Amino acid sequence: MKREDLRNIAIIAHVDHGKTTLVDEMLKQGGVFRDNQAVADRVMDSNDLERERGITILAKNTAAHWKGTKINIVDTPGHADFSGEVERILKMVNGVLLLVDAFEGAMPQTRFVLEKALEMGHQIIVVVNKVDRPDARPLEVVDEVLELLIELGASDEQLDSPILFCSGREGTASLTPEEKGTDLAPLFDKILDQIPAPEGEEDQPLQMLVSSIDYNDFVGRIGIGRIERGVIHQNEEVAVCNFHEQGIIRKGRVQALFAIEGLNRVPVTEAKVGDIVCFSGIEGVTIGETLCSTDCPEPLPFVKISEPTLEMNFMVNNSPFAGREGKFVTSRHIRDRLMRELLKDVSLRVEEGETADTFKVAGRGEMHLSILIETMRREGYEFAVSMPHVLYKEIDGVKCEPIEQVFIDVPEDCVGSVVERLGSRKGEMLSMEPNGSRMKLQYLVPARGLIGYKSDFLTATRGEGVMNTIFHGYEPYKGDIPGRSMGSLIAFETGEAVTYGLFNAQERGALFIEPGTPVYEGMIVGMNPKGDDIAVNVCKRKHVTNMRASGSDEALRLIPPKKMSLEESIEFIAPDEFIEVTPTNIRLRKQTLSNTQRMKELSRLK
Repeated sequence: MKREDLRNIAIIAHVDHGKTTLVDEMLKQGGVFRDNQAVADRVMDSNDLERERGITILAKNTAAHWKGTKINIVDTPGHADFSGEVERILKMVNGVLLLVDAFEGAMPQTRFVLEKALEMGHQIIVVVNKVDRPDARPLEVVDEVLELLIELGASDEQLDSPILFCSGREGTASLTPEEKGTDLAPLFDKILDQIPAPEGEEDQPLQMLVSSIDYNDFVGRIGIGRIERGVIHQNEEVAVCNFHEQGIIRKGRVQALFAIEGLNRVPVTEAKVGDIVCFSGIEGVTIGETLCSTDCPEPLPFVKISEPTLEMNFMVNNSPFAGREGKFVTSRHIRDRLMRELLKDVSLRVEEGETADTFKVAGRGEMHLSILIETMRREGYEFAVSMPHVLYKEIDGVKCEPIEQVFIDVPEDCVGSVVERLGSRKGEMLSMEPNGSRMKLQYLVPARGLIGYKSDFLTATRGEGVMNTIFHGYEPYKGDIPGRSMGSLIAFETGEAVTYGLFNAQERGALFIEPGTPVYEGMIVGMNPKGDDIAVNVCKRKHVTNMRASGSDEALRLIPPKKMSLEESIEFIAPDEFIEVTPTNIRLRKQTLSNTQRMKELSRLK
């Protein structure tokens, strides 16, 4: 049976190529909003962090209507660290819109998600977006996409994919770059013509693969997936099974069933083959499981999600300021929150640490883990995290490490410093090509060599460089990489930072704090460019005397402090340092707070 009244598509692209903006216009022209309805920009980026950073973190489902056909649309993340979201979402759809920027062309994440879509045999519609950019080069970009399709081994049918030229911001689409469109009708028509309608046997026993999980405090876990076979009813008893755990079957009842209409979930009593639905009521349901008829439990295979490459320790905060700012501070709170995150994030891994209040959290990259940390602190959690380190593997008796493919676009005069820095980090150059007044470089760099490199890269390129990375694979260990060149300025005593103490400390390096900031012994208050750790007394006050010297009472001028963001803190810290994360502050500290104790440990090591 074919569902001609339905299409399921995903929108895939590199970060910042305009997926969410295009979905906005598709919803507006697909009849989801009233003509006079006020709608926020990037309406699909519902998460605060997504709106602030301008990136999509979680894949989201929506639906529009065109000529009597319902089009289920999945907006996916474009950042490589969230590619686990994209991999499993592709199981829910029959075709993809491949969005490519009309100037930037095919980028690293474009290659990754396109490769996954081609492996699954999905029909592709190529959409060259942002054709209204003054520097747009749509025809060259089309050639780049065709070269990429050939390189990735696309079938003849996939090579004949239709190409459209869009402006997501203007809400227009056309079949040629010269022609200026008036609306998105050509895009909607191509979706109906090119994307195959879902097929399946409606009269056969139920099969539904759970591809995504949501969580609601009122109903608990909400499973989201597409019905591959049969019909699902509200209050129906189903068997829950997993392809990788043959023979293990448990039963549950679908208490509530929702179809997706626009941005809302609408209660329904039944859904059939091809429908993407949400359901609640089955405790412990997880991504990759199959809901089946109790008479015929046949689990569906699920895509193997790539393994994490980076690990950090999350632990209970034990600094002198512990418990002052956070709402959830105990190991039980942190464990429960991390376990809840595992329910919806398949790329994450959580294990118990060496001590009862430590947890090893592994993810796809720094961005992946920093988003989790930022989300937790906004929810009121207080904890400490360690420096990230890569996860090694033993392959055929050889120690191997994760390697990232790095794509760099920099001004010509900055190439030398980039090549020098990546060379010291065991980077291997693959190619260097001119691109107007800029140069494009491709490298293979060990993942541990990229930890802390971003700020160094921006400094070397005066903020004009663009760097993208994607996981390449595991290769034999490349040898030692020099650590950070900076040292830390460490608070000598507990108290409140004052202008006089900071004025004397700023001669040693750049400060992170301003007057009036509470500090404790062992807290990092700045960085020393010479590479050594130095204890500074930022609480030191000027002694009051009855003597006056000329010029001594002039106002002390402080250099504005460098405010460290969470990502910068993760890049900066050394192996013997922690980041203290609270809802209101991010502080850096030494693992051993006592200056005396730290000196003893250093002398013992020497």
